[in-house]
Amino acid sequence: MMEKDAKIYVAGHRGMVGSAIVRGLEKQGYHNIITRTHKELDLIRQSDVEDFFEQEKPDYVFLAAAKVGGIIANQEALADFMYDNVMLEMNVINSAFKNHVKKLEFLGSSCIYPRLAPQPISEKSLLTSSLEQTNEAYALAKISGLKYCEYLNRQYGTNYISAMPTNLYGANDNYHPTHSHVVPALIRRFHEAKINNLKTVSCWGSGTPLREFLYVDDLADASIFLMNNYEGNETVNVGTGKELTIKELTELVAKVIGYQGEITWDSTKPDGTPRKLLDVSKLKGLGWTYSVELEDGLKLAYEDFLNNPVRAER
Repeated sequence: MMEKDAKIYVAGHRGMVGSAIVRGLEKQGYHNIITRTHKELDLIRQSDVEDFFEQEKPDYVFLAAAKVGGIIANQEALADFMYDNVMLEMNVINSAFKNHVKKLEFLGSSCIYPRLAPQPISEKSLLTSSLEQTNEAYALAKISGLKYCEYLNRQYGTNYISAMPTNLYGANDNYHPTHSHVVPALIRRFHEAKINNLKTVSCWGSGTPLREFLYVDDLADASIFLMNNYEGNETVNVGTGKELTIKELTELVAKVIGYQGEITWDSTKPDGTPRKLLDVSKLKGLGWTYSVELEDGLKLAYEDFLNNPVRAER
């Protein structure tokens, strides 16, 4: 268990996941939280990260920093996604090891699993077959991070764990028109269609892929729970265990926003993985389950979008 006065470093605190972890920690009474903006600390620069850890000596680390994006962003910047993510992960994890951090939690992504893994996807599916090509570079970087944690545990007896969340959405998301993930992209698209009185909205792909979605504050709660209650080399899936088609998701977003026009589908755009549902039985067995249902979470996310005009323009 993390002591209430422990020094906790949250890497990536300005991102959707990191900011939710900070909110979650403060809600649970942890206030000795260390953060640095990218301008203050570039995690890709090894010497800067080493200096930071030597000076601050955190007790616990949540590694939520990452270079992220949707299908188009991943396809356009393969090398950047791999280099930036591998470098920042190795720098933070290695500096944590050198400075005797008590425990580190690495936050990954469900894209680490094979494209055609048996559904729902068990933690044991990792590295059993080929990855989804549209985000392979990002997935390989995340696999490197979780494996480095595992190897440090095995070689040096550290207590480093990893959590693999499903598709996330919620407060502090990125609503860029082409570089965002599916939920924020849909929120922006239907909001703009509503205010501009558009009769139709075109969405990517066929609408048939199945996806699972988790509200980001639920992920934060699960992350803190795992930091306090889990030890082991195997990663832990974090999700709801529920799925719906992209078409159903799109209709639900339109409903929440109040858009009543026609929805069409552009089959020339990629669908990505046909199905991606995580097996969350391991996390449930540890004693944690999600609390925010999708429609309620979408309402919270839309409220966040409306209240953050600068973020909405990214």
